[in-house]
Amino acid sequence: MRIDVVSIFPEYLAPLELSLIGKARQDGLLELNVHDLRDFTTDRHRTVDDTPYGGGAGMVMKPEPWAQALAAVAAAGPAAAGAEPGAPEPAGADAGKPVLIVPSPAGERFTQATAHELAGEDRLVFACGRYEGIDERVMEWAAEHFTVRPMSLGDYVLNGGEVAVLAMVEATGRLLPGVVGNPESLVEESHSDGLLEYPVYTKPSSWRDRDVPAVLLSGNHGKIAQWRRHEQYRRTAERRPDLLVEFDAAKLPRADRTAFADLGYDVVDGRLERRADAGGDSG
Repeated sequence: MRIDVVSIFPEYLAPLELSLIGKARQDGLLELNVHDLRDFTTDRHRTVDDTPYGGGAGMVMKPEPWAQALAAVAAAGPAAAGAEPGAPEPAGADAGKPVLIVPSPAGERFTQATAHELAGEDRLVFACGRYEGIDERVMEWAAEHFTVRPMSLGDYVLNGGEVAVLAMVEATGRLLPGVVGNPESLVEESHSDGLLEYPVYTKPSSWRDRDVPAVLLSGNHGKIAQWRRHEQYRRTAERRPDLLVEFDAAKLPRADRTAFADLGYDVVDGRLERRADAGGDSG
């Protein structure tokens, strides 16, 4: 996979040289390039922003530096070999376009499912906005050359897109084959099956008068697997009950249905429904 990031603060992306993502870059599993938007300006002040039409607070990022930067990025990829820089793709060629992700609180929600989807792409481009955002015409122009996806980490606002890009690149990059040493760990973590991960423990078995659950010391792998699954249910019901709305409970075994019943949920038409008489608020 090739990833390109455009930012006015390229040094902000330095953590992507560390840990598993940094090793993946060294091992050739991931090509990651960071570009300074100011390199694509034409005035001596390297200006990337201006006042908004219609008035209002803050500044808006100018369209031309973005068009120049994104055209250069599009032309640099293998899919653009033999094409003019910035030339539009032929009609119906969406499948061959790089995916342009624009971090924005007005975008679709980035989830673990999104990370899995993006991990299947050959090329990702991230446009890190600042100030009040990027001139909207850039999105319209970019749609001729990219599959444009404004994307949000959550319902809050950051100073710029760089923090979001760090999170999205790591969440996506770690799913690439060979990046994580033990692929099984990707299957068992939070959100991999729509639930939160079960609690984990290590040595010593007793620490400050707190003991590891006895079942984890039993050696009975069947009981351990069931305990972990039921702990996922409990933790999700307590911390993120919203995740249970879409949980497919149709094929749950009897023991799992009982575990949910103890948490105040019944299985109705393959979905979980919180009982009206269930005590307390699981959220």
